[in-house]
Amino acid sequence: MRFLDTLLNLLFPPKCPFCGRVLDRPGVCPACEAALPWLAEEDGLWTLPADVPCAAPLRYEGLARKGLLRFKFQGASAAAEPLGELVARCAAERFAGEFDVVTWVPVSRKRLRQRGYDQAELLARAACRLWNTRPVRLLDKRRDNPAQSGLHDAVLRRENVRDVYAASGAAAGRRILLVDDICTTGATLSSCALALRQAGAETVLCCTAARAVMEKVHKSGEE
Repeated sequence: MRFLDTLLNLLFPPKCPFCGRVLDRPGVCPACEAALPWLAEEDGLWTLPADVPCAAPLRYEGLARKGLLRFKFQGASAAAEPLGELVARCAAERFAGEFDVVTWVPVSRKRLRQRGYDQAELLARAACRLWNTRPVRLLDKRRDNPAQSGLHDAVLRRENVRDVYAASGAAAGRRILLVDDICTTGATLSSCALALRQAGAETVLCCTAARAVMEKVHKSGEE
């Protein structure tokens, strides 16, 4: 496995997900690490409309926005490793010992075909590799609803994701960490958390790579 990793790094060298600089190992380059819009301690943990705790390490602006848009829409799937590490670090700091299974907010089948990958699943898998475990698929998207990025009103966003997600019975009795890429109003995460609770989840916690400020959001790709 070490030989394979070395070979892959030679053929496809790891790059910083925010500036694209080639690195010796997967991660964030020192310059971006210093320049990223890190959320302040008091802003990095908040409560979603469904009364669900949510955490994120970054504010969705500047370098963070640039890197996440590249990851989500421009085929930069390799960015999942360093971004997943940020999610794992944040979840460990905020929710250590409070969850026993990790899952993610799934995209629709149509969007999966178009994009070629589910960005939240890649984040969850990357985070779990650091914990020597694997995420479990507990949610399905019932229909391909309009993208949340096209809606700027919180009420419209909530209506847009109402009853869109369904949870499996495997959620029953579990303490779940739900992973996604960006949180704006929290409508999507809240809808997923509600579905997991209805399926019998004991608790649901959420962690995303970045938190968007709604009044600064335009058509920038966050969900």
